[in-house]
Amino acid sequence: MKKNILFFILILTMPGFEALAQSQQGQFIRIMVSPSAPDKTYRTGEGIDFDVAVYKFGQLVRDAEIHYEIGPELMPSEIKGQLVLKNGSGKINGGTLSEPGFVRCRIRYTENGKTYENTGTAGIDPESIVPTTQLPDDFSEFWKKNKAALDQVPLEPVLTHLPERSTHLTDVYHVHFRNISGRIYGILSKPKKPGKFPAVLHVPGAGIRPYYGAMIDENVISLQIGIHGIPVNLYDSPIYQNLAAGALRDYNRIFLEDKDRYYYKRVYLGCVRAVDFLFSLEAFDGDSIGVIGGSQGGALAIVTAGLDNRVDYLVSYYPALSDLTGYLHGRAGGWPHLFKDEWTNQPEKVETSRYYDVANFARFVNVPGFYSWGFNDNVCPPTSMFAAYNVIPGEKQFSGYLDAAHWRYAEQSEEGQRWLMEKLKVE
Repeated sequence: MKKNILFFILILTMPGFEALAQSQQGQFIRIMVSPSAPDKTYRTGEGIDFDVAVYKFGQLVRDAEIHYEIGPELMPSEIKGQLVLKNGSGKINGGTLSEPGFVRCRIRYTENGKTYENTGTAGIDPESIVPTTQLPDDFSEFWKKNKAALDQVPLEPVLTHLPERSTHLTDVYHVHFRNISGRIYGILSKPKKPGKFPAVLHVPGAGIRPYYGAMIDENVISLQIGIHGIPVNLYDSPIYQNLAAGALRDYNRIFLEDKDRYYYKRVYLGCVRAVDFLFSLEAFDGDSIGVIGGSQGGALAIVTAGLDNRVDYLVSYYPALSDLTGYLHGRAGGWPHLFKDEWTNQPEKVETSRYYDVANFARFVNVPGFYSWGFNDNVCPPTSMFAAYNVIPGEKQFSGYLDAAHWRYAEQSEEGQRWLMEKLKVE
């Protein structure tokens, strides 16, 4: 029972859970808006249409007056208007786009003083989107030098058994080991039965939080890490909330002006160090390892595979930190939207970003990967994600859950995990 309660608490704290829960519960007024094209995609220069309908108690609302705004995702609207849906549904002309990207239609409908909204997003030649960020000439040398420095740091792992989290099939540990600076903390799950097993590294989404372990009771070694150099098992402590509101607020901007001190330097190297730790485990088969994550974790999955050729497979859901300089070129850039505001658009910060942009790491991913996101993502815009995806040279599979925003369906999670477990030959 305690295990189930902890799992439920974990689900409640997952990014996007609130939006997902609302979609499961249903809403009094439901606005459905979608590109008219069956696959939600168009060619450059082709006319874009959006189908829209307003439902109440499952029935179309006749004479519903809607307001709409249409334009490139996360950018100022280019088309605005209103329309009366005489039979509760209709079609809106969304114009055209002269270059690959995404066009988003936002619908608003007001009833009894309350306004309801929804969006639909069309892709325009998404697989032709190219990054705006530039690959530094010394990109590979920069990371080679830093990985060499990491190699000089002894691992010094510490494992603390967590009997309250363990099961009859799995031992669970709170672990920590040295990073380039400080330590990396995580939750390790390891089968109790004798033998050698493949391993999965779970890299985290944005934020500061505790972790509970993953893939427990599976025939796989699982390491779920935090990135902030603090224990991840302080379940009843306010430390995570305090850090999020204080010292680590906007951690993704700390030392952005200096590529040698930027916050994500120790994070990216920490992912490599986590692979070091997995290889140090006696129960690891020494051969098969995958990395999986969503949002910031989706970014870190690509970064880890791009930095460390010991990784065999990756699963990346809606990767953040992709094509960060998009805003400097008139289109949406990836989370955390570093260059959306003029005060951040300093040359040294832009230069640093190129060493940490997922689109540049994507160029070095040569292992099979599973990638999945939706067109309606309003945190990690699909333009930025496709910019990274399109330059990946390795075998890649894209599974689009096209109406999803910054969350994923249960079926989407199941598909990615099933793909990874099949690649790792986990029985």
